[in-house]
This record gives sequence, structure tokens and C-alpha cells, in this order.
Amino acid sequence: MLKKERAAYIDQRLQALYPSPPIPLDHTDSYSLLIAVLLSAQCTDARVNTVTPALFELADNPFKMAKVEVAEIKAIIKPCGLSPQKSKAISVLSGMLVELHAGVVPDNFTDLERLPGVGHKTASVVMSQAFGHPAFAVDTHVHRLAQRWGLSKGKNVQQTELDLKKLFPRERWNDIHLQIIYYAREHCQARSCFGLECEICRTCYPQRKHPKLALKP
Repeated sequence: MLKKERAAYIDQRLQALYPSPPIPLDHTDSYSLLIAVLLSAQCTDARVNTVTPALFELADNPFKMAKVEVAEIKAIIKPCGLSPQKSKAISVLSGMLVELHAGVVPDNFTDLERLPGVGHKTASVVMSQAFGHPAFAVDTHVHRLAQRWGLSKGKNVQQTELDLKKLFPRERWNDIHLQIIYYAREHCQARSCFGLECEICRTCYPQRKHPKLALKP
């Protein structure tokens, strides 16, 4: 298969497998989604979902969160890892939302990425899932499968994002990044398949004999 043929097949197969992919992080609005995505860095979505109910019971909007002591936030989110950095980021960004944006999560990349703890991937998730703006969030799952499927040779997530945006229709970006994540978790995990076993890998590369090791982002 040529790269465009692989992309078309992958697009069709993922849409069939996950026609309406749910957002894996529990949230009620753009603010709770922003905080949940921030907490998910180097942590599983499942664990984040066990932590956020207590956090949002304490403070479910930036006005309340900005008044909470960092130590109190840290104690709640400790199971997510990196709690010193994440708790400070949550506190400071909540204050910035109040002071600079009237307590409203901004709906543009520039302002989102100025918030502490909010990188391009986090901003992409919020832009796509909270505001419906076409964005292609690339995490380690998406980066790994893009390489196993021969869709990108990017050495970092930034290049992988650019490559994938060229291959898939803009109107599919918001769903397909979630679909790839679900497929990666269920069928093409980091420590299994290695480009040799799952349905999509075998279909795209039926003659592949050796493991495809993805470059770490």
C-alpha cells in the first residue's frame, strides 16, 4: 500500500470500530476538561477519573480553585504523579483565568498555551473536545501508531502532528485522534504487537517480518 492508501484504509477501519469515540476523561465543562487533561500527563485517564471528583468537589471553577491552597490541591492529586508541578500549575492557571479571562477558558491556542502546565497537546485536546475546533492532539499512543503504520517518520510529536494533518481530512481530526488512542490501547499496545500482530498492522504491512520500533517522542 502507498501511504495515502494506508491512511484511507486506517480512516475507514477506525471509523467502523469506533464510530462515536467518547472523551476518556470525565468532565462537565471546558474548565474541568482542561484540568483533567493537565492531570493526565504521565498518568492514565482511568486514574485521573478517580481523582477529579474529589478535586472538583473542593472547587469546580477557577474562581474557587484560585482560593485553594496549593498544598490542598497537591494532596488530592498526588495519585496522578508530578503533584508538586501540577498542583502549582492548577492554582496559577486558575488565577490567570480569573484575572485575564473573566474565569472563562479561552478558545484559542495562543491564550491556552500561555497557561502554566498547558502545552500544545493539552491545548489541542481542549480546542477539539471542548470547543469543536479542528485539532490533532498527538500523544505517545498516536505517535507510536503513526510510525508503526508508516504514516510519519517524525522524531517528535510536532512533526507527527504535521504529517497526520496532511493525510487525514480536517473534519476527521477531532475524532480520529481519539480513535487511534482507543485502538492503541486495545489492539496495538506499546509492549505488544510491535507492528506485527494487530489487524491494521498486518493489513498495512502483510510482509513485515521484524518488529517496528517507534522513535520515542
